[in-house]
Amino acid sequence: MAEEPIIEVTDLTVDYGDYQAVRGVSFAVNRGELYALLGTNGAGKTSTLETVEGHRSATGGRARVFGHNPLDRKTVRPRTGIMLQESGFAPDLTVRETVTLIGKLSGRRDDVDRVLAVANLTDKRSTKVAQLSGGEKRRLDFATAIFGSPDLVFLDEPTTGLDIQARDALWAAVDELRNGGTTIVLTTHYLEEAQQRADRIALMHQGLIRLEGTVTELTAALPATIRLTRPDRPLPASVHGRVDEHGVLLIETQSLQRDLLTLLRWAEEQDVELTDLSAGPTSLDDVFRTLSR
Repeated sequence: MAEEPIIEVTDLTVDYGDYQAVRGVSFAVNRGELYALLGTNGAGKTSTLETVEGHRSATGGRARVFGHNPLDRKTVRPRTGIMLQESGFAPDLTVRETVTLIGKLSGRRDDVDRVLAVANLTDKRSTKVAQLSGGEKRRLDFATAIFGSPDLVFLDEPTTGLDIQARDALWAAVDELRNGGTTIVLTTHYLEEAQQRADRIALMHQGLIRLEGTVTELTAALPATIRLTRPDRPLPASVHGRVDEHGVLLIETQSLQRDLLTLLRWAEEQDVELTDLSAGPTSLDDVFRTLSR
């Protein structure tokens, strides 16, 4: 018998008066997955997540977390960590006091100093929230979300405002959580993070999930691209490309290896140097751009 999904959303709708922000969304997140829910501006992503997190009632349809209504906070909240874009912590509390308080409110237990170390906030434990930088506040958001190593963690734009080292440390901590079986739901505007880390991705547009799957599945329908500075002689007949406004030759192909090999053999035979040559599959950015076409 298949294991029940950690999150199961069926025909979810969310209305604001006459405006329907979410129009029949369905998806499931399995145990241990890193599931990325991405969307264009106004796609309904935030309303969907707020419903799943238990911050909003659905207008129609159903959302279940651990098999329960997410509004059943007594059952769901102790097993769930949520990193919002802005948590609004009390400015007069210290970092350590804030993490301790959130731990008590969530019903989870942990070693506060351990969590502060994971979030790289040990040296800020006695600093008041009001005195933290933007990046330090994001690390505090993360610390409160992972307190108690919950079974499910929502990460909403987790790396905004973080430098490279802080980003690496955050993702290392996420990897550690996943190794322990934690399920992650990610939303981010940094599409490369989702492309590199998500097991599956859902792309929302105008209140609907338009595409869902692994990165490979999402990018398979679009051609790969070979880029290079335009040579001073015609390409081989089997390779077709176009020149963009910057003079870069773009060759879109569904057979990247074959066409790249043909191009390289032709260049060697013709003694042509291919400058600024790059080749690769379609990126998630390219798939994302197709949503609004």
